[in-house]
Amino acid sequence: MPPAALPAELERAFKQHRPELTACCYRMLGALVEAEDAVQETLLRAWRGHERFEGRASLRSWLFRVATRVCLDMLEGRARRIRPVEIGAAGDASGPPGPQRAPETWVEPIPDAMVLPEHADPASQAILKESIRLAFVAALQHLPPRQRAVLLLRDVAGFEATEVGALLGDSVASVNSALQRARATLSAKAPQPTDAVSLATDHERLLNRYIAAFEAYDMDALASMLHEEVVQSMPPYALWLKGPEAVRTWMLGTGAGCRGSRFLPTAANGGLAFGQYRLDPAGGHSPWALHVLELQDGKIITITAFLDTASLFPRFGLPDHL
Repeated sequence: MPPAALPAELERAFKQHRPELTACCYRMLGALVEAEDAVQETLLRAWRGHERFEGRASLRSWLFRVATRVCLDMLEGRARRIRPVEIGAAGDASGPPGPQRAPETWVEPIPDAMVLPEHADPASQAILKESIRLAFVAALQHLPPRQRAVLLLRDVAGFEATEVGALLGDSVASVNSALQRARATLSAKAPQPTDAVSLATDHERLLNRYIAAFEAYDMDALASMLHEEVVQSMPPYALWLKGPEAVRTWMLGTGAGCRGSRFLPTAANGGLAFGQYRLDPAGGHSPWALHVLELQDGKIITITAFLDTASLFPRFGLPDHL
């Protein structure tokens, strides 16, 4: 998109709406790279059609209409993205990691910096963070794409039923029916809202405890931070483990190569995240995984270690070597 060809006021507006559009596309698609592609296509179409826009609707509505159509087109004929826990039973913590699945199998993480407006008030930030957490995005993938779009436009983006009908070319009755079905499905699939680590001191304390336990390779200390129903997974591997003892067994056995790791904090999906670097035989530490944590009852309920560091670390602003 050549910025010089776009009126300055409209260019500023596109930039202002970009985080919200990225969040919208990410929730629809469940994938960081695809969300980036969808937003680029949305802005390209908007740039090409801005002279026909003429202010007949709000710019936000117009951009959401374009973005929703782009996402629906991308989702046509595709299988939904999932998390490892949706494939079979929990694995053997003392065995090998087993087979890998194609990258497009999995729900991916997203940096908070891409989807959270810088100047939103704390209440709005909390709602936005809840709407991008991994468990919620994974639950959304169970909805048919059009129901997913209706639910997100109504319950997350805050559009009225008449606006959603206009955006999607549906009647209000059709929108309300799709919303009712989507809410029913989501209530059965989505877990309870995650614990909010609302105070900076609490956030900092948990962050420091996790890093300290892992870098010291004190698996007893790490296990003490885990919920009794904790799940650990490592996309692209289909393997997932359940329970603190399984995590401890894995880390002291098959996963023992993580001993000596270093961690850098970042922020993903509205919560705690860390870049993990393992010892490099050539010197220093090399990227190994992006850890995304989710909380429940004051404990860590999921640890998802995404191993596609070549794609993820640059997007999270993490260095390629320590």
